[in-house]
Amino acid sequence: MNNAELLDSDRKAAVVRDVVRTHSQYAESDLDPDALLQEELGIDSIMLAEIVADLKKVFRGAGHVSADQFDTLGALLHGFAAFELDAAAPAPRETNGAHVDAAQPQACNGRAPEAASLTMRDFIASGESDLFAKTRRFGRFLRERETAGEFWYGMASSGLCTNRARIFDRLAGREREFLLFASNNYLSLANDPRVLDAMAQAVREYGATNTGSRLIGGTTDLHLQLEQRLARFKGREDCIVFPSGYSANLGTISALLGANDVAVTDAYNHMSIQDGCKLSGAARKIYAHNDMEALEAVLRRCDDRPGGRLIVADGVFSMHGDVVDLPGIAALARKYGARLLIDDAHSTGVLGATGSGTAEHFGMKGAVDLEVGTMSKALGGQGGFVVGDKEVIDYLRFYANAYVFAATIPAAIAAGLIAALDVLEAEPQRLTRLWDNVRYLKASLDALGFDTEHSASAIVPIVIGDERRAMAMGRSVRRRGMFCQTVVFPGVAVGDARLRISVLESHTRADLDEAIGILTESAHENGLLPQ
Repeated sequence: MNNAELLDSDRKAAVVRDVVRTHSQYAESDLDPDALLQEELGIDSIMLAEIVADLKKVFRGAGHVSADQFDTLGALLHGFAAFELDAAAPAPRETNGAHVDAAQPQACNGRAPEAASLTMRDFIASGESDLFAKTRRFGRFLRERETAGEFWYGMASSGLCTNRARIFDRLAGREREFLLFASNNYLSLANDPRVLDAMAQAVREYGATNTGSRLIGGTTDLHLQLEQRLARFKGREDCIVFPSGYSANLGTISALLGANDVAVTDAYNHMSIQDGCKLSGAARKIYAHNDMEALEAVLRRCDDRPGGRLIVADGVFSMHGDVVDLPGIAALARKYGARLLIDDAHSTGVLGATGSGTAEHFGMKGAVDLEVGTMSKALGGQGGFVVGDKEVIDYLRFYANAYVFAATIPAAIAAGLIAALDVLEAEPQRLTRLWDNVRYLKASLDALGFDTEHSASAIVPIVIGDERRAMAMGRSVRRRGMFCQTVVFPGVAVGDARLRISVLESHTRADLDEAIGILTESAHENGLLPQ
């Protein structure tokens, strides 16, 4: 191969890798040619199809290429090396091994992409010299979506939010009462009078907030009591409370992992887990969602690598509602000497006989090294926490920056959370009502033909796929008086848009039947169910 051919080959490979980085958001150093696209890089079939579609735009004669031909990055590189690059193909971006986020959509043959084809992913940092250029493009996109009645994120409620809520509908220009299926107040503890009274009393005794971090003037006796209660509730030695669930994951993962370690994470994990792994500097290996064969393949490939391994997974996956295969993950963690962290954000107060979470649900108390939780969902408060062995928790108190350098939750919030735990433990019927409602709603939607995936929690998705169709469905549902979440990228992958329904113990059977009627009418209106 002469120099010209070598340069051409290098440019082709660089273009392929650039497109893969754009879609996957991996750093150049993470793109090992031998890496399995799905099992190791977490590039699912939808993302791979988009990568191949973009490559077809810049490689002449590749129109017949199919995404299912490729199982590794090397195969993708080799497959497109046989085609000629279009002269108008954009030059690969220089990264020097740095992380490159998804780029703006590239024009095809000089034509800008149609506005209707744009998604939220098309406005992530793209390496432009003007950092604000993407904000102007997004502004036009946002105004278009709002004009079409498809974006209603951030609408303000007034008063208590229970099974119903008063929300100012910006699109209708008035406050309306909605059936509320967008709340994580699963057990109604955020509105319980005993919780509110405990908070009010603590405000008078401790003031509005704490003005320092826990290590420097921010600890009260209520914080210590809360940590003791949470450790006991979870059946663990010790607990550390963070300002939020997001910071609990961010601080814990980045404190425990370093450049020589490996983070092994489920492809559907919450963004706080992904960001914690990135911040740590550890190698990040993603395995296909809840796939134990894929997880073992990843662990086997990095088994001879120096440093430690941490497997991280959600207990309940927040946009899908399914439950982690904890027995499978725990067995593989033992087999390969890895530590295990489970994020119980949507499991605490929901799974298990007493609501203590994923480990209790599977009868595996003590089998998880670290359990992370949020207190802003079923527990009805604010903040995050981590439970585990005392020596590990003590280490986090000094090395988790999100704890050391951040102001803590107010003492009044801690008092409310202690009261919420009292109510939860004294009134197990709340958990019973929640699960009666979950089972009734999911069974009814499944019988009607909705795709609720493998939901086994208080989160029931309705999978639609296309972002614009999901937005139209959400608009129809909202117009009929039901408020639930319409989830698009980055909450889920492009092509996996959905409605996300959160079930509460406070929903009545009449509420559930009304919601089923609204969803059915809206689906018929949008051609999502047969007439």
